[in-house]
Amino acid sequence: MSISDILRRTFLEGYATMNLQISDILACLLCTLAIGLYIYAVYRRINKNSFYNRNFNISLVALAVITAAIILTIQSNIVVSLGMVGALSIVRFRTAIKDPLDLVFLFWAISDGIICGAGFAMIGMIASVIITGIILLFVYMPKVHASEILLVNTTSLSSEADVLNTISKYCAYHQIKARNLSENHLDMAIEVRTEKASELLNELMEIADVYSTSLVAQEGDVTL
Repeated sequence: MSISDILRRTFLEGYATMNLQISDILACLLCTLAIGLYIYAVYRRINKNSFYNRNFNISLVALAVITAAIILTIQSNIVVSLGMVGALSIVRFRTAIKDPLDLVFLFWAISDGIICGAGFAMIGMIASVIITGIILLFVYMPKVHASEILLVNTTSLSSEADVLNTISKYCAYHQIKARNLSENHLDMAIEVRTEKASELLNELMEIADVYSTSLVAQEGDVTL
C-alpha cells in the first residue's frame, strides 16, 4: 500500500471493520496527536483562570490519543469492542470541572480521538478550526461592565440621601441590597454599575458623615 493510499484512508475514507496495518495505526495516532497539540495551544492562549493548570492541558493531548487508540481497537475486533465497552462503562471520574469552558475542551479532545480513530482526520481538522473560531469569537467579544457591590459606612442617618444622589451621578444603574442600622451607624450595600469607580469613591468620601467606602467586584457576567 502506497503512502497516498494510507493518507486517503486516514483523512477521508474511514477504516470500517478491517485488519489495520502498522502504517494506518501510526498515521491515525500522529494525526490525533497533531490536533491534540493544536487544542493544547488554543487552551493555553485563551485560558482565563487565575492559575493556568498545565497538567489539565497536557491531559487533553493524552486523552485525545488514548481515545483514538480505543476507537482503533474497537473497530479491529468485534469481540474486543464488546469487552472494552463493558470495561469502560464502570469507569468513574471524580474530578470536578469548575469552568464550563474546560468541559468544552475536554469534550473536544475526546471527539478528536473518536473522529481520528474512525479514520476521518480531515473532519477533525475542519471541525477544530471552526470550534476555535467560535470560542475566540465569544471569548474576545466586548462585555458589558458587570455590576459591583458598593459598601458605604456612615455615622449619620441623614447622609443616605447625599450618598444616593452621588451614586446616581456616576452610576448607570444602582439598587440598594442591604441596610444595616445600629446606634449612630448606617451601613449600606448597594449594587452599582459604573465606569468611574475612582471618582465615585472619592466623592463619597467627601460627604461629611461618610467614614468608609469600598467597591467589591462580583463573580460572573452580565445577563442582558
